Amino acid sequence: MGSLVSYQFQDGVATITMDDGKVNALSLAMLGEINEALDRAEADEAVVVLTGRPGRFSGGFDLGVITGGGLDAADMLNTGFELAERLLSFPRPVVVATTGHTIAMGVFLLLSGDYRIGVRGPFKIVANEVAIGMTMPATALTISRQRLTPAAFERAMLLAEVFSPDDAVAAGFLDRVVEESELQEAAAEHAKALTALDADAHKYSKLRSRREMLAALRAAIEADDAAVRGLAST
Repeated sequence: MGSLVSYQFQDGVATITMDDGKVNALSLAMLGEINEALDRAEADEAVVVLTGRPGRFSGGFDLGVITGGGLDAADMLNTGFELAERLLSFPRPVVVATTGHTIAMGVFLLLSGDYRIGVRGPFKIVANEVAIGMTMPATALTISRQRLTPAAFERAMLLAEVFSPDDAVAAGFLDRVVEESELQEAAAEHAKALTALDADAHKYSKLRSRREMLAALRAAIEADDAAVRGLAST
């Protein structure tokens, strides 16, 4: 792969690792490399593990681009949310293994996995948009509503509550928490077990169960993109 994302394929499992040496900002370059890795995973007919660098899953969108506004910001936002849409409809199971802090768009990628494992420790899982003066995009709300409990959804989306990994399980962000030293093995073992699923049955069951949500997500992506591009052109 490129300099930001690595790809490993073994025993039917494709491990996609984000590592920019910093906070794993979801720049257009990072998003492009993730999509390239997913293209390879589809070609390999692989179950996917999406993970990050030690201590950091992702700090969300590149804030420098976001605060700069304009078409670059619009392109990055749209590409990021379309990546979440791709994960939610990916033909094979997607395991997200969070390696640490998971913030803003990093949260929405986490919530787009089929099974989500996190590491125990002093890590933050937070959608901090409201705290930093951003109105939550409709797309972010649509992604979050389908996984979080109603109470956690309100606290996370409207109050920017910070969740610890252990608290994140009850809230719906994570399915399981393990020690940091166990994460890689736990994710690999779970993904390997998922290779035994019938591929077509999984694909069509996923699309059937998420049909209404995916339709709402597509509408939200288009509405958010139109709104952001409208602001960019003024």
